[in-house]
Formats: sequence, structure tokens, C-alpha cells
Amino acid sequence: MTKPILYFAHWCPDTEPFVAELQRLNIEYEAVDITKSGANFKPFLRLRDTHPAFDDAKANGYIGIPALMIGERVILDQNELQSL
Repeated sequence: MTKPILYFAHWCPDTEPFVAELQRLNIEYEAVDITKSGANFKPFLRLRDTHPAFDDAKANGYIGIPALMIGERVILDQNELQSL
């Protein structure tokens, strides 16, 4: 199984508590700050444009980060991390 990918922005206020919960649950992940480069932003944008997990975020004008991608599943709410 491949390592989950965490898409985030360092300035997003939801990132720090999300990462703290991942660490508390001992979940390893690949960190991808979408603000660091186009190479980081493009895969996130493609995912956001096509994955239904982002429908609510887009409808409400949110970016949809932090977003943890595990296989085909995307977790946007840190409370959902408990299900892992």
C-alpha cells in the first residue's frame, strides 16, 4: 500500500490541528504543500476538480485543504481520521 498523501498549505489554520491528529494517531503520510510549486499544486487541483469529496468545499467556496488522500478515499475532516 502506498503512503497517504497530505495536501496542505502552511498558512491554512486547519493544517496544524489536522497534522497533530495524524501524529497522535501515528499515521504516516507524504506531506505536499500545495503553495510551494506548480508541481505540488497541479495534482491537488486535478484531484479537487474530479473527486466528489470536494463537492461541498467547492460549493461553499473553500479550498478543500488539508486533504488526506488514501488510495481513492479523500479525508477533509480531521474527525474522520479516527476511522483509520
